[in-house]
Amino acid sequence: MEKNSKNNVYWTLLNHSQWKMYIAATTEGLCYIGTPNAPFGELEAWVNKRLPSHVLIEEADILQPHAVELMGYLKERRRDFALPIDLHGTPFQQIVWKALQEIPYGRTVSYSEIAERIEKPNAVRAVGTAIGANPVLIIVPCHRVIAKSGKLGGFRAGLEMKEQLLELER
Repeated sequence: MEKNSKNNVYWTLLNHSQWKMYIAATTEGLCYIGTPNAPFGELEAWVNKRLPSHVLIEEADILQPHAVELMGYLKERRRDFALPIDLHGTPFQQIVWKALQEIPYGRTVSYSEIAERIEKPNAVRAVGTAIGANPVLIIVPCHRVIAKSGKLGGFRAGLEMKEQLLELER
């Protein structure tokens, strides 16, 4: 397939001092940030489920601007992300992920607060499930959501990374 095909998902491996993460983008924007130190198969499985007609192509140059933004955040040189993202999920997931993007840097909210923000106060569990399915860690800041009790709750990338991200934002 040619380089500008709408059916390509471009990927590269982002090497941070603590984590290696596969990141991927379509022509529309960044669509995936993998679980740190997870195998390539995690990205393949996500593409097969969410974008089954797409082809994975290794292309570090296309991902370079996204890698620069992510590394800037991880090195405490950036608080916001300017490049486009391309989120693929159910309509409910999309609403939850949009609410996550509105949580300011350095702040945390509870799962029930997200449920209230999207006007579904009884959908706390569904909100948690949607947050767990967030394909763009860090940029869609699911790490900023904690339990009402103040406990960290789950995180696809593990609680250690969640703690580190929250500490970085303090």
